[in-house]
Amino acid sequence: MKEVVLALIAGLIVGIIFKFMRLPLPAPPVFSAVVGVFGVYFGGVLASWMVKLFQ
Repeated sequence: MKEVVLALIAGLIVGIIFKFMRLPLPAPPVFSAVVGVFGVYFGGVLASWMVKLFQ
C-alpha cells in the first residue's frame, strides 16, 4: 500500500510541474494506459507461469 501512495504522490507532483511549465502531460489516454499496464503485468505473470511449467 505504501508503494501505491508514493506512486500517486509522485504522479501528482509530476502532473503539477508539467502543467505549470505548460507542457503536455507525459501520459497516454486513460483507457489505453490501464490496458497497457494490465498487459505488462499479465505478460509477467504468464512468463513466470511458463517458466514453472517447463522446469
